[in-house]
Amino acid sequence: MMTYQQVLDYLLSFKPSVIRLGLEKIRYILKEFGDPQDWFPSVLIAGTNGKGSTTAMVSSILQAEGWKVGSYTSPHLLDFRERITINGNLIPEEDLITLTEEFIRILSEIGSRKPVEASQNLTFFEVVTILAFLYFAQQQVDIAVLEVGLGGRLDATNVVSPLVSVITNISMDHENYLGSTRREIAR
Repeated sequence: MMTYQQVLDYLLSFKPSVIRLGLEKIRYILKEFGDPQDWFPSVLIAGTNGKGSTTAMVSSILQAEGWKVGSYTSPHLLDFRERITINGNLIPEEDLITLTEEFIRILSEIGSRKPVEASQNLTFFEVVTILAFLYFAQQQVDIAVLEVGLGGRLDATNVVSPLVSVITNISMDHENYLGSTRREIAR
């Protein structure tokens, strides 16, 4: 069994600074896990500024109504587990360890069948998104509020079919990935 530190080291081996926009790899991997992103309704929040605040507000409103709410945000401030919460409670270390070990096992199986397929070159954000979806599905959340990382329609979170999507302010940001105008960035 892995330790929590080993899990963090494993996740960081996916190099958080690497960004590859696109949904093909994550869709392929999620299918291997039974498409857990389809097991719960979701709200998807995108934009340049205000995503975290909007995610917190929407999650709080839904919790106040008695819903079991999964929230997925990034980055974290003090503890990696801040990224994946249910009703404001961080994912327990033990659950993160178990999910990561299961992820490693399935990824190894995929690699043995199709070694040059989508199981290779996953990004840190894709892996953490998959873990969040698995956790929310296993915990049977009533709804998940998901903060888009980078790239909107090409971001790993955008594999869900949300009940509603929220787009906060769009500003000039990540131009080397998203484009050099607000229109390109918004797209």
